[in-house]
Amino acid sequence: MAQPSPLGELPPSYTHPTRTVAPQILAGSLKAPLWLRAYFQGLLFSLGCGIQRHCGKVLFLGLLAFGALALGLRVAIIETDLEQLWVEVGSRVSQELRYTKEKLGEEAAYTSQMLIQTTRQEGENILTPEALGLHLQAALTASKVQVSLYGKSWDLNKICYKSGVPLIENGMIERMIEKLFPCVILTPLDCFWEGAKLQGGSAYLPGRPDIQWTNLDPEQLLEELGPFASLEGFRELLDKAQVGQAYVGRPCLHPDDLHCPPSAPNHHSRQAPNVAQELSGGCHGFSHKFMHWQEELLLGGMARDPQGQLLRAEALQSTFLLMSPRQLYEHFRGDYQTHDIGWSEEQASTVLQAWQRRFVQLAQEALPENSSQQIHAFSSTTLDDILHAFSEVSAARVVGGYLLMLAYACVTMLRWDCAQSQGTVGLAGVLLVALAVASGLGLCALLGITFNAATTQVLPFLALGIGVDDIFLLAHAFTEAPPGTPLQERTGECLQRTGTSVTLTSINNMVAFFMAALVPIPALRAFSLQAAIVVGCNFAAVLLVFPAILSLDLRRRHCQRLDVLCCFSSPCSARVIQILPQELGDRTVPVGIAHLTTTVQAFTHCEASSQHVVTILPPQAHLVPSPSDSLGSELFGPGGSTRDLLGQEEEIRQKAACKSLPCARWTLAHFARYQFAPLLLRSHAKAMVLVLFGALLGLSLYGATLVQDGLALTDVVPRGTKEHAFLSAQLRYFSLYEVALVTQGGFDYAHSQRALFDLHQRFSSLKAVLPPPATQAPRTWLHYYRNWLQGIQAAFDQDWASGRITRYSYRNGSEDGALAYKLLIQTGDAQEPLNFSQLTTRKLVDKEGLIPPELFYMGLTVWVSSDPLGLAASQANFYPPPPEWLHDKYDTTGENLRIPPAQPLEFAQFPFLLRGLQKTADFVEAIEGARAACAEAGQAGVHAYPSGSPFLFWEQYLGLRHCFLLAVCILLVCTFLVCALLLLNPWTAGLIVLVLAMVTMELFGIMGFLGIKLSAIPVVILVASVGIGVEFTVHVALGFLTSQGSRNLRAARALEHTFAPVTDGAISTLLGLLMLAGSNFDFIVRYFFVVLTVLTLLGLLHGLVLLPVLLSILGPPPEVVQMYKESPKVLSPPAPQEGGLRWCVSPTLPQSFARVTTSMTVALHPPPLPGAYIHPASDEPTWSPSATSSGNLSSRGPCLATV
Repeated sequence: MAQPSPLGELPPSYTHPTRTVAPQILAGSLKAPLWLRAYFQGLLFSLGCGIQRHCGKVLFLGLLAFGALALGLRVAIIETDLEQLWVEVGSRVSQELRYTKEKLGEEAAYTSQMLIQTTRQEGENILTPEALGLHLQAALTASKVQVSLYGKSWDLNKICYKSGVPLIENGMIERMIEKLFPCVILTPLDCFWEGAKLQGGSAYLPGRPDIQWTNLDPEQLLEELGPFASLEGFRELLDKAQVGQAYVGRPCLHPDDLHCPPSAPNHHSRQAPNVAQELSGGCHGFSHKFMHWQEELLLGGMARDPQGQLLRAEALQSTFLLMSPRQLYEHFRGDYQTHDIGWSEEQASTVLQAWQRRFVQLAQEALPENSSQQIHAFSSTTLDDILHAFSEVSAARVVGGYLLMLAYACVTMLRWDCAQSQGTVGLAGVLLVALAVASGLGLCALLGITFNAATTQVLPFLALGIGVDDIFLLAHAFTEAPPGTPLQERTGECLQRTGTSVTLTSINNMVAFFMAALVPIPALRAFSLQAAIVVGCNFAAVLLVFPAILSLDLRRRHCQRLDVLCCFSSPCSARVIQILPQELGDRTVPVGIAHLTTTVQAFTHCEASSQHVVTILPPQAHLVPSPSDSLGSELFGPGGSTRDLLGQEEEIRQKAACKSLPCARWTLAHFARYQFAPLLLRSHAKAMVLVLFGALLGLSLYGATLVQDGLALTDVVPRGTKEHAFLSAQLRYFSLYEVALVTQGGFDYAHSQRALFDLHQRFSSLKAVLPPPATQAPRTWLHYYRNWLQGIQAAFDQDWASGRITRYSYRNGSEDGALAYKLLIQTGDAQEPLNFSQLTTRKLVDKEGLIPPELFYMGLTVWVSSDPLGLAASQANFYPPPPEWLHDKYDTTGENLRIPPAQPLEFAQFPFLLRGLQKTADFVEAIEGARAACAEAGQAGVHAYPSGSPFLFWEQYLGLRHCFLLAVCILLVCTFLVCALLLLNPWTAGLIVLVLAMVTMELFGIMGFLGIKLSAIPVVILVASVGIGVEFTVHVALGFLTSQGSRNLRAARALEHTFAPVTDGAISTLLGLLMLAGSNFDFIVRYFFVVLTVLTLLGLLHGLVLLPVLLSILGPPPEVVQMYKESPKVLSPPAPQEGGLRWCVSPTLPQSFARVTTSMTVALHPPPLPGAYIHPASDEPTWSPSATSSGNLSSRGPCLATV
């Protein structure tokens, strides 16, 4: 191609034109869009030429840089902690969680292991002795689990959570209690003697058989030991806890059992108990007062008679509580059993995990397969294992996906003409994208962005589909360079024509994913940031490194080497031909030639007086067409480019010896040119398209009302697994959640007791809160504390009335009376701490049920030290913890009388159970009610907040839709600005944004019909759909914008030009997503593969069907239009010969014009496109320069453009 002259340089053969000659003028619209785009194309051209000159160096340095970044994957961290993944960043929940961890530490008090038993025949009653016998078999098998680690054996009794172990001064009793104190197991078996079988502790006393809970009668034992030890305090402790006879006083589930104790109510009658009657109202652990298991914790699917009596149930549940790793570590630290193994918290965690896995395995295998019952087991370790498996990279699927894309790229780029074939380029391009994805993820790891399941399961395939699309674009455009392009400028020409397209789509994708990071869920924010960074790395690889690969392949083609096997010469290759300008001797094209590529010199003028770009095309040749030859689809063909937004130049491909197969003559461009565009752009077809898409939008608006919020664990766990069966049964029968109402510091607890009671009452009245039985006091520390004070006050009053306690002595009184004596004489004054006159003038609890503020913190110290079972049952978790204080009734020294007050509380909590939470709407209602109760308490000066899994993982739904709407609106505005900036046409940008908004709305509605719930993950995809949708819309819009003619004609040209590239892009995206369909997790299939596939299909339909119709009706005017200056000599040109066109030479040009040279294809007598204007036989020429387009502007010097 001839180099253009600098701006303002005049051709030496030209002189000023005479006034009688008016040239043919192409007048454009505003000059800024054209010249800015030309300037940007000039930069891309220079970049491409530079890369081609140093292709080897660029390739080496690019691969080195990307490889170095990929090494960052070695430091990648995969996050599986649910709190770290799903708690909103910067939200009140995260602040509350931080406050809790600052006061209590990182761990919960215990971990839960659960067994759920259901009948195989749905609806069958499970409240039978046989069914409970099978439950006992499974629970007993699970409770006997032992694991051997670090040379030690670990069983349930060593690692279970034990609530409120009392401190006893008698050493023998203390050691016996330590061995016998029961584990906390919430089971329906506790209503029967068989519940004792799950407790594994045992103790030994001389002259007695081994003491176990199956034969332990605490009342009888105390009577036998009474003469040998002082056990009054221990007896009072058992009486307060209402232990009674413990398990031996309960009915036997199987009275025929030889070990059924004689004290069992049905021992002598040998009659099986009424299971429903025994379980009515729930069960108790060894303490009737502090260990009450409500029905809802034990039974599922209950049915009652009209009087409210339990009749039947469909599920049973047992829950085993284990210590946390830190608790287990602290428990055995310094113990003789672990002194030789270097005991650590990590080892404690390993022991717990090994035991839990064995527990689940044996419990699931406890019942035979032909049993009428089935057991579902689950533990906290099971959930961790699911999350780890969910986050693991599936090497097989990754390799399979990339091999499939390699095969697709290679096959689609292979050609029969070996010099035209690009199979190697396709393979190298896919491998380059793979390296770019790895480097992007490595960069994320180096930046400290943690990985999660979305990163490992989805992002590699999504990034592959998006990245390879641009690879196809550049590769196809490279082979279709305009004729006459010098070899050293081929890469520059390729980037000049396609670089703007790559830049536009990549920027929109990055902006979309950055906007998706507005979703405040850490897992999705990390995924969005990683996706944006990976898209950026893909963009850099495609724009900088891949052109070097194309340049190297150009050398192979120029040397006529085989594709793939480049060491061998091609026996059938077309040479790279330089098409140079040719002069026609008689200025006439021979008959039979349908089209001709020639070089035309044009002169561009920037008028200072107006904002127009004026281009003069001087006549060069006289063309005579062949009347019998019709025009094929090559007039406005895409030239093989998959995303050529700007170039509409044509070329003649000279084929040497190789012929394409007959089936290869049909192309998508041919289909768009002759079938699709003429059909679509008919008036009735347009009306039908608008009606159908309007109906689709209407249905989508209705479907949007069907979308429910939520994401349950059952959606994440693979279907058909035992874990999924457990979670389904739990959700159906036991939708209970332990929550707590946390009170913070910053207010005086002692003077805010009434506000605390009111707060508890408001929270208890919420619909979702499970109320305690009418016979049981509220299970909170403040109620337990007050009731305990009232109890010791009553004991003191009795001892005072009977004279056992006097003003100066309490030794003859009861233990409780002595405690009350010590509290009543406290003044709280450091100078005079005791005042004995207060014994009869004050009460520990006043008539209003409030504790005197001056006694509040001293009484708290005494209660915590004296009532461990009540403290454990209250789950108060005080911080700072009250000091330890030991009571000795027989020590009457002054030091023993002084009680250290507890420090002002900064953390305490009231436990609650939430029930009936099945749908997200139920969670939202409960959360809103809890927050309202806390806000009301805040007005009274009490600082409180709710805590628990519903508030951690479901509170995001309070503002999720608002966040989604805000992110989409911001992204649409950003997309409009980006498109308007790069296209320099707000009208076109507005139409693009309108179609993108429709795609997002329709995708949202289809989610409702598919039953896909709205959570943070679909929100990210919906937000990203705006950026991904640009891939399908911007090409058609730009093709329309840069064409000439009527709206129908320009829409048809845009379709012919972009139909193949858009379809090719959709196929590459679908191939990238295809591997997601093979995921083991139904969640990945439903929430990623299905949603992204629907998005791709919607984008394809809107980009190739709706948008062309809208453009043909509402499209903007063309950037360049053909205009004629009227002149008597111009209006009477020499008559064309048989419809041909004769160009006359314009001898001179104004000095303000610049010369530009380009290649054009002139085709004669094309079949009329829809909307084409047929010039009548008149003085005007009967053709228009079809290849002329503002999209072909380029800049290789200041203020120059190619027409």
